[in-house]
Amino acid sequence: MDEAPVAAFEPADDGFERRTRESFARQGAMAHLGATLERIAPGRVDIGLRFRPELSQQHGFFHAGIVATVADSAAGYAAFTLYPADAGVLTVEFKVNLMAPADGERLLAAGRVVRAGRSITVARFDVHVFRDGQATHCATGLQTIMRMVGRAGVQG
Repeated sequence: MDEAPVAAFEPADDGFERRTRESFARQGAMAHLGATLERIAPGRVDIGLRFRPELSQQHGFFHAGIVATVADSAAGYAAFTLYPADAGVLTVEFKVNLMAPADGERLLAAGRVVRAGRSITVARFDVHVFRDGQATHCATGLQTIMRMVGRAGVQG
């Protein structure tokens, strides 16, 4: 998987990795799917998911909704790594381009911050599916993420 150069970002919180892992552990959707954090770095998060039949669509591929769900979390958590300790994350908008069937044994969604603003962050995601050791780039997209501070029910 070739990666485009990614800007270097400084996290606002030195405990960003611990905080990201704790937040991810509270996400019922990711736990239900069986998704796992594979990589955490400032402005970068990778999430992996092993294939199971209940995650498939009618042709036996990962369902597009599952691909989009994991991609949404990867990009959102990439933004989250840059936020201060008291901030939460909320997706405002995202667009997914499905470029190939997600036909494989495992997905890897890579979220990368493109631009980190004070309240709005833009991130991209790329999703690869793996079969027999071969990676296929199956989805890509762009996401807008809002930093949430001081909102009831939102924790960092």
